[in-house]
Amino acid sequence: MKRAFGVLLFLSLLFATGTPASAQSGSEYFAQTGHFVSGDFLAYYRSAPNAEVLFGYPITEAFTKNGQTIQYFQRARFELHPELPAGQRVQRAPLGSRLYQRGDRLETFNPFACRYFARTGFSVCYAFLDFFKKNGGEAQFGQPISPFEFHNGLIVQYFEYARFEWKPSMPENQRVALTDLGSQYFTDQKEDANLLAAVKNGGSNVQPLKIQARAFVWKAVTLASDNQIVYVIVQDQNMQPLKGAQGSATVRWPDNTTSVFPIVTNESGVGIVSFNFTNQPYGQTVIIDIFLTKDGLAASAVTSFRIWY
Repeated sequence: MKRAFGVLLFLSLLFATGTPASAQSGSEYFAQTGHFVSGDFLAYYRSAPNAEVLFGYPITEAFTKNGQTIQYFQRARFELHPELPAGQRVQRAPLGSRLYQRGDRLETFNPFACRYFARTGFSVCYAFLDFFKKNGGEAQFGQPISPFEFHNGLIVQYFEYARFEWKPSMPENQRVALTDLGSQYFTDQKEDANLLAAVKNGGSNVQPLKIQARAFVWKAVTLASDNQIVYVIVQDQNMQPLKGAQGSATVRWPDNTTSVFPIVTNESGVGIVSFNFTNQPYGQTVIIDIFLTKDGLAASAVTSFRIWY
């Protein structure tokens, strides 16, 4: 009974959503994320070349915080300053500067393949420089505020308004990508998660752009012969539950054997796997790898538990 109550409480908190904002006249609806952009924000968005690349799609409606109107996008945060002249009223938060944390530096410089910025003391080089120049340069990204650095296995470089990532496994013209700093900053600022809820637009459906999975076990510690339940939660880019994601949970036992169990998520985006086991060695950790797909998108997660006695 306690287990059921705990799971229900967890899920009720996880999937709580607020009241959707109403559609505004003269707005543009983005089915990819289920949000509107309107007014000065829309004019600013559409004035940029490759806005979907530079800013991403909106992840909230416009809302007021501390007396200021703001709106989050995947890679930007727009802020409205109505006291400024027309054409200057929308400004972007310098998310690169606000989120930068120093990583392991990668020293590389070629005067023939780099551009140096005296104000910040850093250079932009090679494919990053090509991407920088092609997509608006300093006007869009600001100046570099770091050298090449390693972050979580990626070569990256921070700018005042962006972070570039190097992805060598991608096709040649897609190897430089922008980090979703808008989404990161939304989380960093502990904004109300209800703001991410998609807004209905007639018959439009939100198109999943990515899926993400989380997993946890019923028992963190078990007996050598016991039973276990694995809960898997699958959500889209707006943290909305995804029904019908399919995949597997692969249990890796201490003797290097594996057991594979199918997973399908329900209306709440939750998949549940239960299994029994016997005579597992004391003190060992059992790893569970989760892999799921939905509409051509994939997500993975890992959880574990320990055999105690």
